[in-house]
Amino acid sequence: MTGMDRPVLAGDRHWRGSARQAVACALVFCALSLLVDWDAGTLTLPRALLWLTLSAAVFAVLLPPQVTAGPGWLAVRTPWRRHIVRTDALVAVRQYGGVSAHLVLCDTHGGRLELDPRVLASNPLIWHELDTGVRRSVERGTLLHGSDVLGQLGHRIDGETARAVLRASGLS
Repeated sequence: MTGMDRPVLAGDRHWRGSARQAVACALVFCALSLLVDWDAGTLTLPRALLWLTLSAAVFAVLLPPQVTAGPGWLAVRTPWRRHIVRTDALVAVRQYGGVSAHLVLCDTHGGRLELDPRVLASNPLIWHELDTGVRRSVERGTLLHGSDVLGQLGHRIDGETARAVLRASGLS
């Protein structure tokens, strides 16, 4: 397969920066905790290993999920697992609010993933792949719940995009 035959994948364009911030926070936490422990004169090998382990946990908690999309699928990779749904075979889409809003997508093959809607708003290519797949699901009659949720999300994303274009052009 040549480079021209491969499908173009859409990825979260802000993920690398967020991952770098997670690394930086974990390193700062590790360095400060080791420094404070060393300054207090209580740094031992077991305590150093404890600080390194806690720093790794800080990194794992702060590392955002990596979202990619392609023709007919959407994937979310966390440090522990990779979740994939077929967007052209969706059964249900639900949005949960609260402190951190998230979408839950389920497909006919049993795939399920959770996704932050802000990722869709800040990555038009991922939104396009999801929207195209949702349209196919509606055409096939598999999407039984949640087409209204995606419609509202689409209107919000389109409105934010239009405002960003107007701001960039100096019309707003």
